[in-house]
Amino acid sequence: MSLFAVIAFSLAIGVVAGLRSLTAPAVVCWAAQWNWIGLQNTSISFLASLRAAFIFSTLALAELIADKLPFTPARTKPGGLLVRVVTGGLCGAALCVTAGESIILGAILGAMGAVAGAFAGYEVRHRLVTKRNMSDLLVALIEDTVAIGGAFLIVSQF
Repeated sequence: MSLFAVIAFSLAIGVVAGLRSLTAPAVVCWAAQWNWIGLQNTSISFLASLRAAFIFSTLALAELIADKLPFTPARTKPGGLLVRVVTGGLCGAALCVTAGESIILGAILGAMGAVAGAFAGYEVRHRLVTKRNMSDLLVALIEDTVAIGGAFLIVSQF
C-alpha cells in the first residue's frame, strides 16, 4: 500500500473517531480479530485482543445510545474532544503500524482527523437540524451509519 493511501486511511479513521469516538476503536479491534490488520508484536497489540473488541464494542453501543439523549454534551467540548483525539490517534497508529509505517505518524494523523471529524460532524448535524429542519434523531442515525460503515470500509482496505 502506498504511503499516500496509508496517510489518507489514517486521517479517515480519525474522522470516524471524531464522529463517534468509540466506533473507530471497536472496528479496529474487530479488524485485528479477523486478521484484516496485523497488530501482533506491536506496542498496541492489546487492540487485537478479544477482550478489547468486546469492551470497545460495548462502549461504542453505549455511545450510540447516549448520543441521542438531550443532555449529552457537544462533541466539541474539551472532554469529548479529548477522547476523540485519543481514540483517533490510537486508531491512526494501528493502521500505520499495520502498513509498516511510523506509529507516531499514525497517531498524529488519526488525532488530526478526529479534530476535523468532530468539528465538521458537529457543524453538519447542527445545520441540518436548525437550517433544514431535519429531525435530530434522523441526522444522528445517518451519522451513526456513516461512522460504522466508514470505519469498516477503511479497515477492509488493509
